Amino acid sequence: MINNDWAEILEAEFQKDYYKKLDQFIQKEYQEKVIFPIKEEIFNAFKLCSFSNAKVIILGQDPYHNINQAHGLAFSVLKGNKVPPSLKNIYKELFSDLGIVAPDHGELTKWAEEGILLLNTILTVEQHKPLAHRKKGWEIFTDSIIGHLNKDNRPKVFVLWGNNAIAKKPLITNNNHLILTSSHPSPFSARYTFFGSKVFSKINKFLRETNQDEISFEIK
Repeated sequence: MINNDWAEILEAEFQKDYYKKLDQFIQKEYQEKVIFPIKEEIFNAFKLCSFSNAKVIILGQDPYHNINQAHGLAFSVLKGNKVPPSLKNIYKELFSDLGIVAPDHGELTKWAEEGILLLNTILTVEQHKPLAHRKKGWEIFTDSIIGHLNKDNRPKVFVLWGNNAIAKKPLITNNNHLILTSSHPSPFSARYTFFGSKVFSKINKFLRETNQDEISFEIK
């Protein structure tokens, strides 16, 4: 259950034919295979960051595919896991940019509660099979979510790291919003334009300029 202002938006999406087909596929997958995250956490990004509180949208691709990692937030892993390589690089840039020391875990729940929608473009995955649920309908769903956020005139920051996220740029047409792009923070590409991008200070500069509270990026 989504107990905030996303409920009406998502309920309308759930009634569409493509989503009903997606839901049938997903239910069958959960019955027959090991799928992440657990069902109750598929929509965690929306539960933890309401529509009206979403000031920053960070797009990921699909959930982590090993046991007990994914919990419905892009780039975030449950406490008790090693910090994944891309998130390690995000923490490195956070320290370089704002001097914030990385926590000893990779759970980004606090960021979500601060107003960052940590949205994967695909919301489920089969164990050990990255992108197993690609082109099953999730992309239509999350494109629609991006569309709703775009239409809302409250200024937001869309953070697009890497080519898959940057491909969503045409969906963001409202001049009230800021789009920040760079290479992906993965070890394969962070050195191109992610490191030194100062993405976190740019986010807060925009929020200050649009009379919004800054994000506290510090995680305990």
